[in-house]
Amino acid sequence: MRVFVIAGEASGDKLGAALMAGLRAHAPDVTFEGIGGARMIEAGLQSLFPMDEISIMGITEIAAQYRKLKARIRQTADAVIAAKPDVLITIDLPEFCLRVAAQVKARSDIRTVHYVAPTVWAWRPGRAAKMARHIDQVLALLPFEPPYMEAAGMRCDFVGHPVVTDPVANADEAAAFRKAHGLENAPLALLLPGSRRSEVSRLMPVFGKVAARLQAARPDMRFVLPAAPNVAQMVAQAADAWPVQPVLLGSDAKDQDAKRAAFAASDVALAASGTVSLELAAATTPMVIAYDMNWISRQIIGRMLRVDTVTLVNLVSETRAVPEFIGPDCRPDPIADAVLNVLQHPEEQAHAMALAMQRLGRGGKPPGERAALAVLDGLNE
Repeated sequence: MRVFVIAGEASGDKLGAALMAGLRAHAPDVTFEGIGGARMIEAGLQSLFPMDEISIMGITEIAAQYRKLKARIRQTADAVIAAKPDVLITIDLPEFCLRVAAQVKARSDIRTVHYVAPTVWAWRPGRAAKMARHIDQVLALLPFEPPYMEAAGMRCDFVGHPVVTDPVANADEAAAFRKAHGLENAPLALLLPGSRRSEVSRLMPVFGKVAARLQAARPDMRFVLPAAPNVAQMVAQAADAWPVQPVLLGSDAKDQDAKRAAFAASDVALAASGTVSLELAAATTPMVIAYDMNWISRQIIGRMLRVDTVTLVNLVSETRAVPEFIGPDCRPDPIADAVLNVLQHPEEQAHAMALAMQRLGRGGKPPGERAALAVLDGLNE
């Protein structure tokens, strides 16, 4: 069995490596070609070219690199056609992956599988119909996504979210983190302003004002501020201007390892919108979500949005247990009030977080294995 697999980001590399392991467990003769990062290479992939050459996000970035990306798309499609695999599996990164799949389908009948469904349930529903022209099967991370893909004519399998198999710190590790930073008895707030520079620049001033209001209301409160490696310096510089000084977890390996313990040690979290809400739910850390964007993006996305919440815990649990402050509502005073309320009543989110984890696949087969079995079943249709 020959598989051509493509990932272009760290999250896709993680999904791809788990999928490769699952395929190898159920189809020992499988061979892999494609594009991937360190995890997929360690799993046995020889990458056609470095994955970071296609890890480009944003309209302006894509426009600036358009010619190079177009050449890589053509090169990758040619490589797929030459390899004649049993299946082409593309992982997320639709700007690149779906263009490759379209070229492959135009020149062959190779089966195409796309891993990570687009968020058509939230905005731009027409993307599903466009995908269906060249994608045979979709592997979905969220349990409510299959009907949207199936309505457009594609097979769609819910395979679970990788957050359910990510390690979570235990009580001893959480206690050790508190002791190491002198936080044993303090109410602890975790601040997570995002991993993109645009998010950090917009949210850090707001989060700093929230922290000041929280400490004014609770003088004993302490704060921990983990930063993704790519924005660690930016976060540290912004935090220097805050009236309160958080425990900073920066870019070195030791600090990144401590992040998991910080999640478990914290009493409440204030986080940017995104997958981090599921990471917090996995650690049973109650949360408030806040997010803002520029005025133009507010207007465009506000008109296109099809859901009344953007928080994944709320969506998966079918509750509205997690307070969120998006766009014009992303203001320090109401956010601080919500954080204090969650701190006083954390039990109100417990059911929603547990339900979200159960619905995402916790306790079942690992998502990588489920994805592999869905791919194999699709090939046998």
